[in-house]
Amino acid sequence: MLEIHFVYDVVFALNSLKYVLDNTPPNWIGSDPCGSGWEGVRCTNFRVTTITLTSMGLTGMLPGDIESLSELQTLKNLTISFYLRDLSYNKGLTGPIPASIGNLKKLTNLILIGSGFSGPIPGTIGSLQQLVMLSLNSNGFSGPIPPQLGNLSNLYWLDLADNKLSGAIPVSDATTPGLDMLTNAKHLLFENNSLSGSIPSTLGLVQTLEVLRLDRNSLTGPVPSNLNSLVNVNELFLSNNQLTGSLPNLTGMSVLNYMDMSNNTFDESDFPTWFSTLQSLTTLVMESTGLQGQIPVSFFTLPQLQTLVLRNNQLNGTLDVGSSYSDQLKLIDLQNNFIVDFTQRPGFKIKLILAGNPFCQETEGTSPYCGLQETNSTYSSLENHCIPATCIAHQLSSPNCRCAHAYVGTHKSSSTAIIIGSAVGGSVLVLLALLAGIYVFRQKRKAETADKQNNPFASWDPNKNSGDVPQLRGARSFSFAELKKYTNNFSETNDIGTGGYGKVYRGILPNGQLVAVKRAQSRSMQGGHEFKTEIELLSRVHHKNVVSLVGFCFEQGEQMLVYEYIPNGTLKESLSGTLGLFGKSGIKLDWMRRLRIALGTARGLQYLHELANPPIIHRDIKSNNILLDDRLNAKVADFGLSKLLGDPEKGHVTTQVKGTMGYMDPEYYMTQQLTEKSDVYSYGVVMLELVTARQPIDKGKYIVREVRQKMDRTKVGYNLQEIIDPAILGITLGGLEKFVDLALRCVEEAGVERPTMGEVVKEIESIMQIAGLNPNADSASTSASYEGANKGYDHPYTDESLFVYSGAFLPAKVEPQ
Repeated sequence: MLEIHFVYDVVFALNSLKYVLDNTPPNWIGSDPCGSGWEGVRCTNFRVTTITLTSMGLTGMLPGDIESLSELQTLKNLTISFYLRDLSYNKGLTGPIPASIGNLKKLTNLILIGSGFSGPIPGTIGSLQQLVMLSLNSNGFSGPIPPQLGNLSNLYWLDLADNKLSGAIPVSDATTPGLDMLTNAKHLLFENNSLSGSIPSTLGLVQTLEVLRLDRNSLTGPVPSNLNSLVNVNELFLSNNQLTGSLPNLTGMSVLNYMDMSNNTFDESDFPTWFSTLQSLTTLVMESTGLQGQIPVSFFTLPQLQTLVLRNNQLNGTLDVGSSYSDQLKLIDLQNNFIVDFTQRPGFKIKLILAGNPFCQETEGTSPYCGLQETNSTYSSLENHCIPATCIAHQLSSPNCRCAHAYVGTHKSSSTAIIIGSAVGGSVLVLLALLAGIYVFRQKRKAETADKQNNPFASWDPNKNSGDVPQLRGARSFSFAELKKYTNNFSETNDIGTGGYGKVYRGILPNGQLVAVKRAQSRSMQGGHEFKTEIELLSRVHHKNVVSLVGFCFEQGEQMLVYEYIPNGTLKESLSGTLGLFGKSGIKLDWMRRLRIALGTARGLQYLHELANPPIIHRDIKSNNILLDDRLNAKVADFGLSKLLGDPEKGHVTTQVKGTMGYMDPEYYMTQQLTEKSDVYSYGVVMLELVTARQPIDKGKYIVREVRQKMDRTKVGYNLQEIIDPAILGITLGGLEKFVDLALRCVEEAGVERPTMGEVVKEIESIMQIAGLNPNADSASTSASYEGANKGYDHPYTDESLFVYSGAFLPAKVEPQ
């Protein structure tokens, strides 16, 4: 009877959802959601365990009796049951979150991103003691942050950004909880609200923090002096507030790589000397912060420094970058300061902007550094920043992020000369020799055991496992037992897709990070080749637009790859289907988002071609290998067919042409000559997919030929209305003609006629400006204009963030949990 009563309550709650929400799945009929196979409903042992209705265009309000779903663990843009998991990107979901949500005691993830929720955030969420992730960003929530959230002792991810929240950041006292009690939190994201009051000094107690975003609020007062106790923070955003007082001294924040305190009213001060102690710093943005004096030459020697933006300050004197500046430095933007001279040194090729300084008046604008520069520089680019490696036992991570065994001396240096007098009998010598032999034997056995533990490829057979032992840079080795545990014994509920390589399972690591585990089929003929290729390539590339390899498993006859987890599936899924703006994945892809996806993909490929060392040709670029993260940033995935350039043994001529028909470079197919331009061709086909939402080969028609035949450059929109995706017709498609022109240049028959990916990136950035977009704004926004973006840099998270939604491939069923 209890079981029946539970099922009745669940069905009642689900039917409540059906009646109050529009656009629920049409097969939600009958009284048995498990037996009838309701879409989006997953059951275990005849109990509803997950409901996932992400991006389905739902409208309405959440019912108060949602509390009947007592077994729910994840709600993600309407995910119910063990997972009240994800209702994200359903703009029609409006109204408040019912207070009864606090009765879903088994919830571990509550993800309601980018919908139309409003009203106050219910304080009852603070009673969800098992919650580890709370994402309510990009809605219309108002009122104060409920202090009860401080009771969520297991929470490590709290994202309340892009709402209308007001009031002070709550802190604890003798009777009331506060956010300073979130002692396991790693990400606190409160940007773009209307929060007021001061930054609480007790936030310095949250020692686990890695990302702190308080930018674009109305915070006042000084920055707490104890902020430097947050030694694990790698991204700090305090820009666009009303902060006063002196700049905080952040000495000791050794892993800080991105800092932005722009547009506050700090006291005027000389360029702080402690800036030069931030050895991990890649990007420093300090516009309008009252900086004066000269920038010390030593600052430019920071080894990871890439971007320096110090516009609208009072910096003066002579600018001298020195001759030992960081080899990663790309941009120095010092517009509107008081710099009178610049010490030019041989070989200086860094982009330097000095417009609005006395130096430019003295040179009468003839200096190349005095022109009005574009405002779309990629200030948040971290493409050359490597991730400190997670090394195996007895190894250390060097500054260049490579693992190496620490030097402990040689046998000669550790040996001790033993002088024995002639009075000592020969028996003593024999005894010593015997003891030494035993010692050496035992040490050898210990070393062999340690080597087997430390070397995950000790059993790699070059004759059976596709060549020599893989050479890795920082990927973590997982045991089979670990991955079995993290994926719930590779259960069906964790199964998120199947590909030619094998099945993909969702897993969660002990630190809360979601991962996608790609498990090779036992009889996969190409598994060995793909396994070796992917771990070698992905262990050495780190870019926000390239999927990140977390680790691997090679034991007990298993070959598994562990990726960051990406929740929003593939570009192909988002473009397919007949749901208007919503593809099969349910994600809305308007023209603006399609441009951002094109740019993100291009940047990922540019990194592989031009900045990876040695360069990499992907060889299988297609919409199914472009993944979309939680903010719809594009990530290039699936490197099983990829190839290194400059390989002295294999060269560029391949003995077997590989790729996907419809995307494959015809020149490569005919000549077997593989170059970066082969990826450019495939990328051009993807661009045409973004415009038409058609498959490359559909009913015998080839998309490249179709576009060429139908286009007429003398007419508006090149007369392509017949084949443009109907979902984006009827709205202004800024830059469409230039976008199509670029796509057709990418698919020229001869590779020499195609642009490089670096050239493609620049042209798409220009096209986005035509469309009124800032190329550096976050992909999740469809309206991030230049004017809005210039008020504060919205830095997308890179793959070195502890929790970045990402994953592997084919995640049609992917649901963060």
